[in-house]
Formats: sequence, C-alpha cells, structure tokens
Amino acid sequence: MLSLDVRDGRSIAEAAMIVSGPIDVLVNNAGIIGPERQSTLNMDFDGFLDTLAVNTLGPLRVIQAFLPHLRRASSGRIVTISSRMGSLSYAKSDRIAYRASKAAVNKVMQGLATDLRNDDITVVSVHPGWVQTEMGGSGADISVEESAGGIVRLIDRLTLEETGGFFDWQGMRLPF
Repeated sequence: MLSLDVRDGRSIAEAAMIVSGPIDVLVNNAGIIGPERQSTLNMDFDGFLDTLAVNTLGPLRVIQAFLPHLRRASSGRIVTISSRMGSLSYAKSDRIAYRASKAAVNKVMQGLATDLRNDDITVVSVHPGWVQTEMGGSGADISVEESAGGIVRLIDRLTLEETGGFFDWQGMRLPF
C-alpha cells in the first residue's frame, strides 16, 4: 500500500519511485469539501487555496508523478473523482470553493486528455453520486459500494474515444 499526501510534491514523488511496473488505471480520489466559510460574499481565502491544492492541483501532481508508469501500460486510464457540483451548467453558489475546485479539475482533466491521447491514455472525470461517506453523510443517496461498483464498471468499458469526458458513477455522460 502506498501512502502519500496530495499537497506534498515530495511525498508523491517518493510514492511514485516505489512503484516499479506499469499502471493500467490511476484513480484520483482525494478530496475535501473546503472551509466552513466559502460563499462568494464571505470567503475563507486560505481555506479556498487549500481546497484548490487538494482537489485540483493534487490530482495533477499525482498524474505527473505516475505518468511514466501509465505510459508503460498497454492503454492506461486516468479517472479523477470530481463532482457534479463542479459542472458549470449546475448554477448554485453554496460551497463555492469546492465547486470551483471541481470545475477546475475537470478542465485540467480535459487538457490532459488532449495531451495524452497520442500516448493511448484515456482521461476522464467522474461524479461518484451523493455517497454515504463522511463528506456525503448518512442521508446520502447511495452506498460507497454502489458508487465504487459503478465506477469500476465505467473504468472497465472506457475507451480512448471517451477521453476528456465527464461521467456519473453509472456511466452516463454529464455536461461540463
């Protein structure tokens, strides 16, 4: 088991050096909801920066560190857990640091999809649903097992034609 901190580039690099073989699938699943105060009218700016560091920059750091391993796979796949809350077509203003960080990671994944297409690496963002986790709470719609099972089924069927897409945990394409 690898341990790393997505806020710490050295931690990520050290974890990547431990891996010796190819990586077929890289799942970026670290995420935080952000600070208590994250309204457009009352923002905890340091908390917003930390949310971006974890939810947006963390996945990019991890991908860059593990990219040599993904390139050695026959057709690598990168799946970043995002959120429908980051969709620009989903106009709400609560939890704006979280929403902005997820919109930003979606855009970063689109860019990576373009840059890695010729390497035969598929890159997508996935909305896991409203899941019964510490973040989602016990009143959320689906269990961790349901969400994870759907994401695994999506990963198993992903092709390069879908690179750059945004999907939900059931495999349906979502608008950015």
